[in-house]
Amino acid sequence: MNKDFKEQLSVRTGQVEAVIVKYLPNPEGYQKTVVEAMNYSILAGGKRLRPLLMFETYRMFGGRSKVIEPFMAAMEMVHTYSLVHDDLPAMDNDEYRRGKKTTHAQYGEAMGILAGDGLLNYAFETAAKAFDIEPGNFHIGKALSVLARKSGIHGMLGGQCVDVEMEGKPVAEDMLRFIYQLKTGALLEASMRIGAILAGATQSEQRQVEQAAAELGLAFQIQDDILDVTSTIEELGKPIGSDEKNEKTTWVTLYGIEGARQEVERLSHHSVELMDTLVVKNEFLTNLMLYLINRKK
Repeated sequence: MNKDFKEQLSVRTGQVEAVIVKYLPNPEGYQKTVVEAMNYSILAGGKRLRPLLMFETYRMFGGRSKVIEPFMAAMEMVHTYSLVHDDLPAMDNDEYRRGKKTTHAQYGEAMGILAGDGLLNYAFETAAKAFDIEPGNFHIGKALSVLARKSGIHGMLGGQCVDVEMEGKPVAEDMLRFIYQLKTGALLEASMRIGAILAGATQSEQRQVEQAAAELGLAFQIQDDILDVTSTIEELGKPIGSDEKNEKTTWVTLYGIEGARQEVERLSHHSVELMDTLVVKNEFLTNLMLYLINRKK
């Protein structure tokens, strides 16, 4: 990726960060510890990929209102809650993420659970603030519905449940694909579809964007499998080799690193092709999708 894109990415990530910070709850009252833990989790860093994809899709379809902002913050809260719970001793039992102590390692296991619960609830409280910005915007209800479905049993949570159940067991490609499409793909699909919905894109445009996001999500997760084997803890910011430690079937265990790389290439090209056939264009968004798939961390 060229230097110009990296600079644009840095600026736009900073803009997304400012939106997220604006919507964080204030740590006050007797329950302030859980709020501090929630904010610690969100402010621990990250690529802000989902709200960035949402915003750029919104812009691509001509969206210009601040109505997108509560949904950007809400999406990052949903994503972060899933990581907080993912890191718990009962799940992946990870003590570090993004080079910092995980929430349960910092605040204790009980507060880690409650911080995740708090983030999920606060995500919907935040998204609902879109009604204050544009009370008459009928697209907001549809966007909320997508956020709810893709976060729950038909989306990320469903994928996570199957992932946990199948740990240490042989997993065939079709089930692994299902896990990845829900666990990782669902929130990417929701991000880009919500951006399209709030900008007033047609149903067919929404479906096309969602399909591109689904393939991006699958490629993104397979790339994660590759990095878990080939990266270092310094580069990745979290423990490497955790898939092997937890006896997880991954794309790498099924097809080897080379096979996994070929699948990433195939999926990413098709994802970008789907975006290129839309009437509207956003060059930065296309470059962002390619950058995410070719990332080193």
